[in-house]
Parts: sequence; structure tokens; C-alpha cells
Amino acid sequence: MNAFERWIPPAQWLKSYNKRDFTSDIVAGLVVSIMMVPQSLAYALLAGLPPEMGLYASILPILAYALLGSSRALSVGPAALIAIMTASFSSQFATPGTPEYNTIAILLALISGAILICMGVLRLGFLANLLSHPVISGFVTGSAIIIAMSQVKHFLGINASGNSLSEIIMSLSASIYATNFYSLAIGLVSLVGLFWLKKYFKNILVRVGFSSYIAGLIAKSGPVFVIILATLVVTTFALVDKQVLVVGDIPSGLPALAMPDWSFDLLKNLLPAAAILSLVGFIESVSIGQAFATRERQKIDTNNEFIGLGSANLIAGFSGGFAVTGSFSRSAVNFEAGAKSQLSGVLAAFIILLSLYFFTDIFYFMPNAVLAATIILAVTSLVDFKAIFSVWRYSKQDGIAMVGTIITVLIYGVDTGIIVGVSLSILLFLWHTSNPHIAIVGQIPGTEHYRNIERHHAEVHPKILTLRVDENLFFANCRTLEEKVSQLMAERTEVKDVVLMFTAVNMVDVSALESLESISESLKSIGVKLHLSEVKGPVMDKLKKSDFLEHLTGDVFLSQHKAITAITQSKVS
Repeated sequence: MNAFERWIPPAQWLKSYNKRDFTSDIVAGLVVSIMMVPQSLAYALLAGLPPEMGLYASILPILAYALLGSSRALSVGPAALIAIMTASFSSQFATPGTPEYNTIAILLALISGAILICMGVLRLGFLANLLSHPVISGFVTGSAIIIAMSQVKHFLGINASGNSLSEIIMSLSASIYATNFYSLAIGLVSLVGLFWLKKYFKNILVRVGFSSYIAGLIAKSGPVFVIILATLVVTTFALVDKQVLVVGDIPSGLPALAMPDWSFDLLKNLLPAAAILSLVGFIESVSIGQAFATRERQKIDTNNEFIGLGSANLIAGFSGGFAVTGSFSRSAVNFEAGAKSQLSGVLAAFIILLSLYFFTDIFYFMPNAVLAATIILAVTSLVDFKAIFSVWRYSKQDGIAMVGTIITVLIYGVDTGIIVGVSLSILLFLWHTSNPHIAIVGQIPGTEHYRNIERHHAEVHPKILTLRVDENLFFANCRTLEEKVSQLMAERTEVKDVVLMFTAVNMVDVSALESLESISESLKSIGVKLHLSEVKGPVMDKLKKSDFLEHLTGDVFLSQHKAITAITQSKVS
């Protein structure tokens, strides 16, 4: 693969692209565009932005990703999680509904794009590992609850705001007396209709003769039917005169590419928020892209994803949109519709562009309540309380991180939640690694295997103590090993040889090296030898660069069995 193909992924798959692939992409593009128009409007509403900004974020960003992204099935554009994070961050600097608020959202997209591109150039994909799966799951669950609750105001037809669950509930309570029952009826009926279509429509279509594949595609387009019906109801019964809130006027065409007003102080203040936004967006996008790539035996390149997603966010900002990422629901529909490449996304973007130029009038009477219903139904599938119990049973450490993230998101908002989640993961990891599992091992009778004497019936030599260290040795846990050796030597005065079994040790840092030297000297002072066994090559290479092996009172053995055999034979002789 040459440099051009590495940085421009379409140059790779176009070599084998054929008419059948093109036909599949056309079908997938048409299906996705049907979903994408109402979703784009809904997610702009969720972000507290004018609806047209959702459409702007669904055109040029898709083209940028299609050129530079590595996933063939990923559908990039507005997404619920990024929309709510945009609202949360932007509201800290400006009042929703003001031009300043819109500018902040655009700047967040621009800065996020620049950060992602820089991370791609510097190959900093490892930073994504700071977000463990339980933290991501907890963050998504908490955010989904916040997102769903934030849409209740559109059901009620009232003004309400807030970044946390308590703020939203208090704001709703303060204005609930002004509930518009026409909006409430539209919202509830739309939600029930969307749920029914999602759960039963496909099976009904299959029964009347449609293939499972076609029935699935039609069912995925169900929200469009509900939105059209709700819009017709508002138009027919003149519900705008009843104060039912609608999308309203949408400017036709794309805005001119432009850089919004900014200052260095503003950029500096937005930088932390944009960094979190870009990291979450990247993880969400890569997770989705990798899932579908695996199913097609393809692969994605994280550096390409940085560049592709970063470029998409940059162009979103320059074209008047807000931050974008991969969407799971649209990507799933795109994949199931048979998409073979990003040309399906290009077609979807073209259809949305046509809508902006020729069909904006039909959006005017689209009620906010039906868009809110589509958002609520989309995010409820992200709430996963069952995962809390399964994670907790498997690992209390991960369970604490997950529950802590959910609670923090609900109480303090999504921005604080993600910071606390990352911090909890790191702190709990440090706590875990600072308390490594150190087992006394013995020989399984009749074999050359050595196992934990607390778990297996294993034989130990009274004058030999073998400790298996089940963790890397570094500054956070090396003192624990020293204390363990000291404690056991005080209890087992007959021991003359100590063997540290390094089967699971992949790293020994400088602090741990000093601890090993200290252990060796302490044992030497009481006439006990220190040996090492099963030391891995990279660790041995590091030890050879120091003078530790020269001062080691014992030996380094290739296997634990050879260590025990050699030591016992030397005692006999």
C-alpha cells in the first residue's frame, strides 16, 4: 500500500468496485437519507440549535469522511450523544437560542476537528484507552436518561432547560402549568406509534408477503411515516394557531463557508470541552465502525479515523453545522441495506442537499413534539441497567466506575460525568495494580506445573518459598511486594531460598528495580538467596542493562521446575 492509498482509503476499495456494489450503495443511500433528514432536524433540536444546522452537519461532513475515513459502512453526521454534549458545553458560555450560542456550537466542532486531526497525525490513539467499556456504558446510559428527559419539554410545549436530571425536572416543574395539550397528544401518540412500528411492523409486512430484508428496510423507515402524519395533522387542523411549536422556516441552500467570530481567550476556554467532545466522538465512531468492519472481514485504521472524523468536524464548523460522529442506528440501517462503500453516504448527502434547496417548505409545519418522540425512542435503547448488575458481579472495580459515572452524569451533567468516569477508571486501576495478587505456589504432584497452594493441592519444599507475582511491577505496587516478602520471611524462618516467579510480569520500572535490589539485600543479610524464574525476554533485557543481576545472590531460571530442581539438588549435594 502506497502513501496515497493509506491516507485516501477510497483509492484501495475502488480497485475492486463494480456495478453490483454501486447498485447496493444507491439503495442504501436512499434508505439512509430517509432516516437522516428527520434525525438531523431532531438532533439539532436536541442540541438547542436551529434545525437547519442539523442539515448542514449532514452534507459536507459526510463527503469529507467519505474521502478520508476508513470505514465503509459508518454513517457520519449528527448523533444524540454528541448533540446533548454540544448543548451542555455551549450553554456554559451562552444562552440557548442566541447567535452567540450557535457560534459556540460551531467553534466546538471546529476545535474538535482540529484536535482529532492533530491526534491522527501524532498517532495518539492510545488516549482513547482512558475510557474503559464500563465508563462508556455508564456514560451512555446516564446521557440517554438526560437526553430523554430533556425532550419532555417538547411534549409539553413549554420552555425548560438544564444540564442535569435535577435541573431539568425542576425546570419542567416550574413551567408545567403552561402545558400545551395538543403538543402532548402529538408527542404521546407519535411515541406509541413509533414504538409499535419498531416492534411489530416488520413482522406484519413479512406476513403479508414481503421478504424479511425488504420488510426490515421499510420498518426502519417507519419514523418518516409518523413524522409525515404528524405534520399533516398540524397543517390540517391549524394547530400552529393553538401554540403547537413547529420547526418553522428553514433557509434554503447551504450557507457560505466561513469562520465564525472568535478570540484566543474564547478558544482557550472551549479547548477542554472540545477535547472531551472529540475523544467521546472518536470512541463512539471507532466502536461502531469496527463492529461492522469485523462482520465484513474488513479493517479500519484508527489514524484514518482521526483524520476522517476530524475533517468531517472541521467542515461541519465551516459550513454552519455542529459536531458530528458515527451514528449506530444509521450505520446499522446502512449496513443492512447493503452498503458497500461510503458512496451510499455521498448519495444520502446529495439527497439532503436537494431537500435544502427545493423542499424546505415541507418542514415548516413539522411539530417539535414528533421530533422529540423520535429522539426518545432512539436513546431508550441505549439505557442498559442490566449491564450494571452483570458488570458488578464480574468486577466490583468496574461496577463502581460504571455506577459512579451514571450517578455523576445524572447529578452534574454529561461533561462532569465523563471526567469523573475517566478519573474513577484510572484511580481504581491504580488501586488494583498497587495491590497485586501475590501467590505462594507449589508443585502439582507428578507434574512440572506449579500453582497457587490456596487453590490447588500442591507440594512445597519447607526451605524454598516461591512467590508468583501476577502483575507488572512498577512504582505503585513494588512496596507491596517488599512487605509481602518481609512478612513471609518473618513467618517462615526455615526458608533458605526465595524464588520470584515472573510468569505474569511484563514490565519492571526503575522503582520496582530498586525494590528488587532492596529485597535481595535484605534476604542476603539473613542468609537467604533470591532467585528469579520464567522471566520474559523484554524484562530480562531491561534487567541486563542494570547491575541487578551481578549482585543477585541466586540465579535466573528458564522455568519454575528447573529452579526447584536445581535448588533442591544443590542442597542435597
